Amino acid sequence: MTAPSKTPPQTRFQAFDLLATPIAVLNSNGHVLFVNAELEDVMGQSRRSLEGDSFLQFFADPQPLVHALNGAKANEFAALRYDSELLRINPEEALPVHVIVAQSDKDDEVIIELLPIQQQTRQDREERLIDQAQANKELIRNLAHEIKNPLGGIRGAAQLLEMEMESKELTEYTQVIIREADRLQTLVDRLLAPHRRPHMVGDVNIHEVCERVRSLIVSEFPRGIRVIRDYDTSIPEFRGDREQLIQAVLNISHNAALALSDRITEGDAELTFRTRIARQVTFGKQRYRLALELHVIDNGPGVPDSIKDRIFFPLISGREGGSGLGLTLAQTFVQQHHGLIECESVPGRTDFKILIPLP
Repeated sequence: MTAPSKTPPQTRFQAFDLLATPIAVLNSNGHVLFVNAELEDVMGQSRRSLEGDSFLQFFADPQPLVHALNGAKANEFAALRYDSELLRINPEEALPVHVIVAQSDKDDEVIIELLPIQQQTRQDREERLIDQAQANKELIRNLAHEIKNPLGGIRGAAQLLEMEMESKELTEYTQVIIREADRLQTLVDRLLAPHRRPHMVGDVNIHEVCERVRSLIVSEFPRGIRVIRDYDTSIPEFRGDREQLIQAVLNISHNAALALSDRITEGDAELTFRTRIARQVTFGKQRYRLALELHVIDNGPGVPDSIKDRIFFPLISGREGGSGLGLTLAQTFVQQHHGLIECESVPGRTDFKILIPLP
């Protein structure tokens, strides 16, 4: 089948190859004039093999696209949205997509944008995580400063009061006030720590980070946890704050090790450090050619359903006696490297994935 358009639009639409979203340009009859590189990847077919074909054949239900093309031809709308299923050839499976149909600058052309619904959901989740982390950061800083000033006054007043007392029984009460004030001061200092310490940037080898954390975990849990190293040694060094990344990975790993208490008793506790390179990934509303994927995986009971959506919130902990700051600080440190942390958890497997863009 020959494309109706006589002039190849590759030059006009080559900028679409820079986008992470699958894009197709059709004529008013639904024949393909152009597809970008991302749509080639999604379809598992080359641009050359797709151009000239009817794009309608690639949808489980082509009627909504027919109506959209007719509406565009009649100039009834500037853009139209609907959900559909894209039929891919390689792999041979249907992909749920959100379809956006928009008019081009030429009357006989229509631009089709396809957002994989799973990808859209993931992007929405990432945006929520980023917005949540920013809100947490502001809340923590403001709350910590508001607590710190009266806390110092309470401790000072208790010390002065103790100096005036002659009864040892009464000084026990002032000592309680002082100890609790010091405990709260320590908590406030931990809350403010990532915002006080300067960002010390240098060359970071992620496997040196993992090995440092592994040695700390092994020393604290010398028996009962099998630590598995699954490294991609081709991952290059990158610029970052080594100490912050050690702390971030340690916080996640320490939580995982504590969650493995029952498995340690049974003798089958496992903690896995896995590194991989991800290519052409989008997170934080940006597209990256390469990114580090560091997985910290344990075979513990999983994150409780009651806190799954809030585990990165400050002061949220699934463990009795936990401060609820470890994951919050880990997310803060990773985001200072323009990355983020994601979590997938079911009983028997919890996977914390750290994503950091690579140069």
